[in-house]
Order: sequence, then structure tokens, then C-alpha cells
Amino acid sequence: MRPTRWRRSTHAVVGVAVLLLVAVVVAVAAVLTTGHSTDATAVKPTPPAATAKPAVVPVAESAPKPTASALAAALAPAVADPNLGDFTARVTDAMTGTQLWARGADIPMQPASTNKTLTAAAALLVLDRNARLTTRVRAGARPGVVVLEGGGDPTLSAVPPGEETWYRDAARISDLAEQVQRSGMEVTAVQVDTSAYSGPTMAQGWDPVDIDYGDIAPMESVMLDGGRTQPVSVDSVRSRTPALDAGRALAVALEVDPVHVTVSPSRADGRELAAVQSPPLMQRLRDMMNASDNVMAEAIGREVAAEVGRPQSFDGAAEAVLGALEEADIDTRGAALFDSSGLSVDDRLTAETLDEVVQAAAGDSQPELRPLVDLLPIAGGSGTLSNRYLDSDLVRPAAGFLRAKTGSLTGTNSLAGIVTDESGRVLTFAIISNNAGPTGRIALDNLAATLRSCGCGA
Repeated sequence: MRPTRWRRSTHAVVGVAVLLLVAVVVAVAAVLTTGHSTDATAVKPTPPAATAKPAVVPVAESAPKPTASALAAALAPAVADPNLGDFTARVTDAMTGTQLWARGADIPMQPASTNKTLTAAAALLVLDRNARLTTRVRAGARPGVVVLEGGGDPTLSAVPPGEETWYRDAARISDLAEQVQRSGMEVTAVQVDTSAYSGPTMAQGWDPVDIDYGDIAPMESVMLDGGRTQPVSVDSVRSRTPALDAGRALAVALEVDPVHVTVSPSRADGRELAAVQSPPLMQRLRDMMNASDNVMAEAIGREVAAEVGRPQSFDGAAEAVLGALEEADIDTRGAALFDSSGLSVDDRLTAETLDEVVQAAAGDSQPELRPLVDLLPIAGGSGTLSNRYLDSDLVRPAAGFLRAKTGSLTGTNSLAGIVTDESGRVLTFAIISNNAGPTGRIALDNLAATLRSCGCGA
């Protein structure tokens, strides 16, 4: 039913028109006699346009500075939990950079996904925040053949137009196919160029069973939805042939038999027929950090490697990441990385290195790293911390006040991030627990939550 509308008589409308006419005549007369409008005094100057000036508001200098002795006393009960297993840690005052408490902080440990903190930091130091990766289709060496050229974008999707992609604003195979069709080429076959990446597709220390568990896919320079075979679930199995899958999806979109799609490590150099681009770097970093996306981390690590002239391989990415951090005066001694995600059981990092990365982002030494703070999941609120710090009175006070990158492997739990203590002081921290007990993650969260509830100021 349409809403009832009030009806007005034509007499009322005419009356309003007459009054308006009189008002206009009076105004014109005023201008002629006085030289300005009678409304001039009521007109206010246009205010200047608003400008955004984002900034981090520092903690007041008056906020009590935590003391090492008070912090050690507060942490003692949580540190005594045997479920922490073998653990190392470091806590630092974000404002001064002063180390407040440490336990074996220089001992290399298995970091799990806190390794992604280093990958994100290196990307912020080396890459343009709006950088995008391009996937192309080129004409092949033979008539009718097109080559899908991988550019390292793991977000490319074969989801039909109008349907939501796994990664927001992802490029689509359907757009590539449409551009190829507009080029006028009569396509008879599809090849896939994976030459952008080099070296093995699986890292040292990876377990192939993790492909079936949905944790990783073989790293190839073109894939669909991060290699997910069913991009509608976080538990999706990953593909063992991601580049071939992408080529077959393009063949189907071009109405070519997908059975005969081939993959070649040789670089295509034919005429460009189509191109699509990934979401910008910051969006991909957010996906990586919040969802702890291993494939995304590996792709971004290779992006860093390419920018500094290293091979886009596991070794090239690890060397590029550590090199970028060393140039930013972050101590990487003891680091041994075999991937960019932390999935490798052979990775080693110190709590000191992890804490220095976070401290550099929270402090003043490396302003390029400031966005890293915003990329960290929020306790009880977002990403891999969305369902943590909510289930006990001991950890609940940290919800919303603690932000950290998580890490989890069998027997390993880790956290690296920032927290505001009760006195309003911002602390950075890194905690790595190996050979943890059955409640190791709970023990880790209890330890980190103590940093929030501690009134450890002088």
C-alpha cells in the first residue's frame, strides 16, 4: 500500500507563489537602493574544507613507567605454569624501547605463524602500500594458443560474475576471458606460464598432508582462491596442482577443452591480450595477518624478493625479508627461515627479534612500520584472536586492549604484539612456547593477559 499524502488546494499554491513574488520584488528594491542584499549580513563565509590528519596519539608522559621488578613479580604465577613447556619471551616499554622483562629472549625457537609479522614488516618497508599484482593472458607461439601468465596473485578467482569471491575485490578469470574474446583471437588451446616463481613449490619443513588439511598449497605463480578447491569454507582442501587448475578454469571460460591445458616454466613473450590486477598490498596484508593465511604470506614474501632483486623462491623470500629488517636496524641474529609463513617446523626466530619488530612499529624508530600495529588481530575481537580472551576472568580484562599475531603448530604456541596496561602504558611483547603441554595455549594467553592487568608502574 502506498502512503497517504496530504492534498493542498491550488489556491494555497497560488498564495505561496504570490508571496514569493513579493519577496523577490522587495529584495531587488533593496539591492537597487542600498547596493547590497538585505540577506548579506546573514550569509556566513564558506568554512575551509575538512582535512584528515591520521596520527597515533602518544601515551601521556605522566603514565607510570613499569618497573622490571614489579613486572617480574606479577608474571611469576603465570610463568610457573608447566604447560608453557620450553618458552622464551621479552616485554618492552613501547615509548622508551626499554626492555622490562625477558626469559631466554635470544634463544632461537620455532615461531609458527608469528613469522608472518616479519613478512608484513618487510613488505611495509620495501613495497608500495598500493602495489598490485598483475595476471596476464598472452598470445602463444602457435596460432590459437593463449598463455595464462602468473604474476604471483593468489587471490585470482574463477567464481562466476555476480558471486562473492573468497578474497574481497579479487580479480576474476571471467574478466580475462572476456578481454581475450574481445581481442578477436580464435582460441584453441591454453597454456600456463609459471616462470615468475623458481625453486621447489613446497618448503623445507612442510608436511604434504597440510594440503589436505587446508593449510597450504604448492606455491605456484598463478592459482585460484589461494589454492582452495572449495572457496566457500575455511576448512577447504587445497589443490595439489593450483596453476593447472587456473589454466583449466580459463579454458572453460573460453569454451576450450580443459583436458589439454599444459603448464610450462618458460616465460611467455607474446602479445598481451588481457590483464587483471589483485587487491592492493594493504588489503592482502590484512587478509594475511587476520586469517593467518599461509599462501598469502608466501606470495607476499616473494613480492618482497622481486622488489629487491632476489629470486621469487622460498630462499629468496626469506633472505629478502631478513635483509629488509636488518636494514631497518632490527636484530635478526639466530633467525633461520625456510618460508615466509612460519608453517615450516624448521623455522627459528628469537623472541628478541619478534619484539623488536613490534617495538619498531609501535615506537618512533620506523614510521613506515606503523600500519603493522593496525594489522594485528584484536583480542576477543578480530582475526585469529576473535574467540580468545573471552572465557575466564583471568584473561577477559585483556580483550580489546591486546593486539597480537598468533602462532600455532603441534606443541608450539606464540604471540607477538602490543598491550596497554592498567596504568595506560603501552607494552610490546613476544612469547614463544615450544613443547607445550595440553593447555599450552591457555597458559600463553594467561601470561600475555597479565601484562594488561598488571599495575606495574613506579
